[in-house]
Amino acid sequence: MASIDDFRKLELRIAEIKEVNDHPNADKLLVLKLDLGDRQKQVVAGIKNHYTKEELLGKQVVLVDNLDPVILRGVESQGMILAGSDENMLAVLSPEKKLKLGSVVK
Repeated sequence: MASIDDFRKLELRIAEIKEVNDHPNADKLLVLKLDLGDRQKQVVAGIKNHYTKEELLGKQVVLVDNLDPVILRGVESQGMILAGSDENMLAVLSPEKKLKLGSVVK
């Protein structure tokens, strides 16, 4: 079990997807360029089988902003977008209304 203090360590922020590219070394991964208002980040996400590039462009998403960068199949990922899934589909988490980029998710 995670404590509330563990959860508070995560920095969740609103970001907008500005660019979507195929991962050069993986069939199910996309490379996303995210705008947080004051800076940009690159995230590798395993959502290619669930979204078209057009569906993702301009979409606001919830980003775990304070993860250590990792290399996923040769491409750096500087965070993680949150998504829910069941046996049939995957859906990225997005605010119901447009929010200022970089807004804190509480």
